[in-house]
Amino acid sequence: MTDRAYRAAPPGALRVEPLGELTAIFDRRSMQTHLVVSPMPEILAAMGAEACDVATLAARLAASFELDGEADVRPILAERLAELAATGLVERA
Repeated sequence: MTDRAYRAAPPGALRVEPLGELTAIFDRRSMQTHLVVSPMPEILAAMGAEACDVATLAARLAASFELDGEADVRPILAERLAELAATGLVERA
C-alpha cells in the first residue's frame, strides 16, 4: 500500500456543525453540505494545516484519543482518506 499524503481544506473553507450523531460539513468552496459520522470530523481535525500521510494521521489520532497501539488502523484510515478525497473535503498532496 502506498502511503499517500493528503491535505485538509484550508482554514475557513469548511464549516463543521455537530448534529447529534451526525456532523454537517459545509464546504464554502463547492457550496455543498456533507453529512458524516465519526471518525470523519476527527480525521479532518487531526490533519491540521500541513499535508500528512496515513502513518502521521494514525499517530495523531492515537495520541488524541489514547488508542491501543496494537491495532493497526492505517488501512482503515487510508480508506477514510480516500472517501474524504472523493467528496472533495481533502485532496492528495
